[in-house]
Amino acid sequence: MTAQILLIDDDPIQRRLLKSTLEAYEHVVHVAENGPAGLEFLRQRSKQVDVIILDLEMGGINGESIIEAIRALGVETPVVVQTSQPDGEAMVQAVRSGAFDFLVRPVSPERIAASVAHALKLGRLDASGRTARRSRSGAITFADIVSASSDMLRVVDLAQRAADASIPVVLEGETGVGKQLVARAIHTASGRSAKPFVVLDCNAVAAEDIEQALFGSVRGGSELSGKLAEAEGGTLFLDEVGDLPLDVQAKLVRAVQEGEIEPIGSSAPRKVDVRIISATTKDLIEEVREGRFREDLYYRLNVFPITIPALRRRKEDVPHLARVFAERFASEQKLPRNVTVGPAAMALLTAYDWPGNVKELENVLFRAVVLAQGEVLRETDFPQIAAQMSQMMRPTTGRGDGFISGLTASSPPSPLEQASSLSVSGLAREAFGHLVPRTTRPDPRALLAAAYPAAAAPENAIPTVDPSGEVRKLSEVEEELIRFALKFYRGQMSQVARKLGIGRSTLYRKLKDYGIDPDDPLKEAA
Repeated sequence: MTAQILLIDDDPIQRRLLKSTLEAYEHVVHVAENGPAGLEFLRQRSKQVDVIILDLEMGGINGESIIEAIRALGVETPVVVQTSQPDGEAMVQAVRSGAFDFLVRPVSPERIAASVAHALKLGRLDASGRTARRSRSGAITFADIVSASSDMLRVVDLAQRAADASIPVVLEGETGVGKQLVARAIHTASGRSAKPFVVLDCNAVAAEDIEQALFGSVRGGSELSGKLAEAEGGTLFLDEVGDLPLDVQAKLVRAVQEGEIEPIGSSAPRKVDVRIISATTKDLIEEVREGRFREDLYYRLNVFPITIPALRRRKEDVPHLARVFAERFASEQKLPRNVTVGPAAMALLTAYDWPGNVKELENVLFRAVVLAQGEVLRETDFPQIAAQMSQMMRPTTGRGDGFISGLTASSPPSPLEQASSLSVSGLAREAFGHLVPRTTRPDPRALLAAAYPAAAAPENAIPTVDPSGEVRKLSEVEEELIRFALKFYRGQMSQVARKLGIGRSTLYRKLKDYGIDPDDPLKEAA
C-alpha cells in the first residue's frame, strides 16, 4: 500500500538515504529539515500524512517534545522514531510520548518497510475504531461502568444517588479515570435524560473565547447560542472547570444561583434550566485559597462531590476492563475471531501503574487487538508497556525495590478477583517468575523454636538473635516478617504490601528472592 510519509530529520544525508529507501517501496515522502518545519507542514497538510518518521537527535531539539507538539495539534498519525543511540531511557521516553515504533540506526530497509506497514495498519484501523466508538448507539448507563473495586462501586452508588436529584455535582480525579463516563451515566439516570447532554472542555477553549462558548453572543441582530443555552432542560458537563477565567466564573455564579445568563452583546438576560456537572483534576479548595477559583462558585458547584480513584488504586479492575475492551474492539473491528488476554499479558497489564488511567488502558488494548495475529494477546502484543516495565525493573542502588519501582499498593482484592482461577499474584508469578532467581532459606519455624521457647514467646514473635546469641541477618528477619504478614492478611497481596510499607512489585520480587509461596507462607523454600 502506498503511503504519504513525512520525514523529519536535520541530517541531509540521512534524509536522502531514508527517502530513497521509502520511495523504493513506492511511498510518497515529504521532508522537513527540523522539528518546527515538520510541525508547520502538519498544521497545513496533516490530513495528507499517513506516517511520520522523526529523528530524536536533531540539534538543540528534544524529540519527545516534538511528539507532544504533534499530539497537541490533534494529529493522531502514527510516529516512528529513529536514533543512533540504543538508549533504553530514550526508548521509554519516546513510547511514553506516544511513539508507535522505535528504530535504532543502522536499520535495514526491510525493518523500515515493516514498521511503516504496521503503522499504516494501525492508523487505518485506529481511524475506523474512533468512528465506531463515536457512533455507538444507546445512552451511557451505570451498567457501562465496569468495576470489581469496592472504591469504584462506592462511586457508582454515590452517582446513582446524585442522579435522583437535580443538584450540581463535582467529579474529582486524575485525567482518564472516567469522569465523563460517570457524568453521562448520571444524566441518563436522571429526569433530564430526554434532554441534551452538552460538554464544554474549559481547558480546550482559548481564554478569550470561553465566555462566548459558555454564554453565547448577540451580534448584528443574530444570536449565537452558548453551551448553557444548548443544554436547556438537560445537563452541561464542564470538564476541567478549574481552568475557567475568574471573570467567567463570576458570570457562572449568576447562572447557577439565579438560572439566568446574559449573552455577550445582549442587553437583557434570559432564563435557563440546566443541571451542571463539573469535573476537575485540580484541588479546587486549594485553588480557592490561592485566589484562582471563586469561593462562592466553589460552594455552589461542589454540592455533591464524588472522587473517582486512579486505576493504580484499584488494580483489581484491570483484568475486568482489559477483557471488556478486548471483546468490544474485536467486535467493533469485525474480526473473524474472539480476542482474549493471556495470563502473562494480564499480569503485565496488572503490574503496570497506568498514569493515563482507564483511557490509557483502553488505547493500549485497542492497539493490541487490531494488530494481534492470534486469538490470545501475549506480552509481545504490548511492546510499549513492556518497554516501560523493563525500565522500571532496573535495580536501584541502596534500595530494596529494584523490581518495578513506583508501583503503589491498591485496595484489597475484591471477592470476584479472589474467586478467579488465576489471581493477580499468580499471574505475576507466571509472567515474571523467570526474572528473579529463587534461593533456599531455612524454615522460620525452626528459627523461632530455637530462639524462643513456645511457652515464653507469642505466636507472632520474630527473634532478633540466633541460638548462638548473634544478631540475625536482616534478610532472615525480613523473610519471616513477610511470611507472617502473608499469613496474617490471608495472602491479600495489596494489603500485605501496604502494611509492610513497600510497593506490590517489591513484594513480588522479595517472594521470588526468598522462594515464598504466597498461598502457603510457612512452606519451606524450594
